[in-house]
Amino acid sequence: MLTRLLVLLAVLVAIGLLPWLADRDPALTVLRARYPGREATEGALAAVRAELGLDAGPLAILRDWLAGLARGDLGTSWASGAPVADTVVPAFGTSLTVMGAALLVTAAVTAAACAPALRRAASGRPVRSGGIAVASFAALPDFLLATLGVAVFAAWLGLLPAYGFDGPANLVLPALAMGLPGGGVAARLGRDAIGQVAAEDWVRQWRAAGYPRVRIARALLRRAAPPLAPQLAIVAVSITGAAVATETIFAIPGLGRAALAAADAQDLPVLQACMVLLIGFGFAAGLAARAGARRLAGPAAEAAAIPVAPPVSGGRRRHLAWFACAATPLLIAVVYGLARSGAIATGTRLEGPSAAHWLGTDELGRDVLARLGQGAAWTAGAALGACALSYAIALALGFLPRLAHPLAEAFNSFPVAIAGMLVVVVLGRGQLGAVIAVVAVSWPPLAAHAAALVAQAGSAGHREGRLALGAGPGWMLRRHTLPLVTGPLAAHAGLRLPGMALGIASLGFLGLGAGPDAPEWGASLARSMPYLERAPLAALAPAAAMIALTLAVMAAVSLPKRPTHRSRRNARMREA
Repeated sequence: MLTRLLVLLAVLVAIGLLPWLADRDPALTVLRARYPGREATEGALAAVRAELGLDAGPLAILRDWLAGLARGDLGTSWASGAPVADTVVPAFGTSLTVMGAALLVTAAVTAAACAPALRRAASGRPVRSGGIAVASFAALPDFLLATLGVAVFAAWLGLLPAYGFDGPANLVLPALAMGLPGGGVAARLGRDAIGQVAAEDWVRQWRAAGYPRVRIARALLRRAAPPLAPQLAIVAVSITGAAVATETIFAIPGLGRAALAAADAQDLPVLQACMVLLIGFGFAAGLAARAGARRLAGPAAEAAAIPVAPPVSGGRRRHLAWFACAATPLLIAVVYGLARSGAIATGTRLEGPSAAHWLGTDELGRDVLARLGQGAAWTAGAALGACALSYAIALALGFLPRLAHPLAEAFNSFPVAIAGMLVVVVLGRGQLGAVIAVVAVSWPPLAAHAAALVAQAGSAGHREGRLALGAGPGWMLRRHTLPLVTGPLAAHAGLRLPGMALGIASLGFLGLGAGPDAPEWGASLARSMPYLERAPLAALAPAAAMIALTLAVMAAVSLPKRPTHRSRRNARMREA
């Protein structure tokens, strides 16, 4: 709890110092917003700084902001001059409505997936977790599902409204986009937990004693629920972060859309208030889930607060088939993109597929497939860099378990969109800032896993024997601990790679990452949205590339190893 509070305080300090840390001069932003015709002279800028109190220094800025926050005063908008509360409080109510609908979708998906598992476990049949398709569905981001929902159900079929917030029908697509990924994660974790509990001895004893299946199912659910409670808090946090992209796509006047607009206009008082409310909601969800886990199963449930990526089931041939089907189109796109030019040709704008342009052209007449291949380096390359950096941080923190676990739990309360907006205000827009934002929210589960692996290596039975034979600390680290930690941690980081790539793409989609003209997949998807009806392939191509990357990486990382001669011999000995 102390670590969580310290991390929350550090984030509040960073938010309070945004006017001092901002990459662009806030006085210039306010001058252009309030006095459009006034020249930006040094005297005019100094007058604006004095008016806003920006010349008082960072400590005074932080003190005044925290004092106002304690009084419930959220400040005054720099752009409009209106009280921030008049904008933020109604937007927060709208966001809570959308988040509540998304949580209902998450709960419905989880219940629909776990109910058959409970029935199978209560009757003594094995419980299987989902395969690659289920794991990939859980990894799909909200902005991608929202884009596909607009394309299919609004633009093509005309069944649901795409924009606005006028009635219950406007909630359907946003709730599905925000709730389905969390439902996939919760369903997968729930089925895995039920399968593990079903293998315990008491379940077989209860069935042998003739207990009703309904009673066994209730006991299974109660036994599997405590480890899932903290993990469901992470799902709630992801829904909080999803509000930024989803509300922007569907033009919902919520808190996420207000935060993104404030970051774009550098209206820092509005952005600060939005961040405090969003982070506070995620922090409260984490505390509530932690308290629920302790109440159900005591302090022992805290050990499962950070989920380790679950294994993906399926045979070797099935994994290879998934990998081939997903990776081959991506490789073709990359080779095609490197061979073709992405030059602007306005005479061929928004054309359909042809022999000259296999997937047509975009709004500037550029070849869609060529841009897709060129964007692979922007998205996948940045994700690889973020994955390597997160791996290094996690490996270092793994040897500090007292610090790794509480820090990981605390940082899980911050979604990538919030981190992206903070980085943009401080460093400006760019792909480097997107990588930093993704790393900031990606290392916690890896660090918790690394700490668990280090503890497991420290308790190995042969460790004492090697120490007794004279092995020194350096030799034990190189030859004993690191080999037991680096391999499993690398596999876990590989499973996180699609999520990092989608995080990079989501920041590019929101305008918080790569530049607007970059071939990065998220930025390309955002540019093509206004032309969805005229050139649907321009939007569907980067969306399909993200899905294919997720499938390919999940299949490659979780590929079962071939059984060696020794493992086959040991299996025959066990059977004998």
